[in-house]
Amino acid sequence: MERFVRSLKPERLNSISFINHESVVCEVEKYIEFYNYQRRHSALGYMTPHQKYIEMKNAA
Repeated sequence: MERFVRSLKPERLNSISFINHESVVCEVEKYIEFYNYQRRHSALGYMTPHQKYIEMKNAA
């Protein structure tokens, strides 16, 4: 979780000005989608968290 928040700030939130709370929530939801399904992680062998989850689920 800490790594996610550490990535969220500089990659998404620092460069945007928000009008209201709803726009912040929407942007964070978009980033969560990106982080889990598109962003590759070197610690996971350059897989997305979702790909790693599927791999581990199938191995069990």
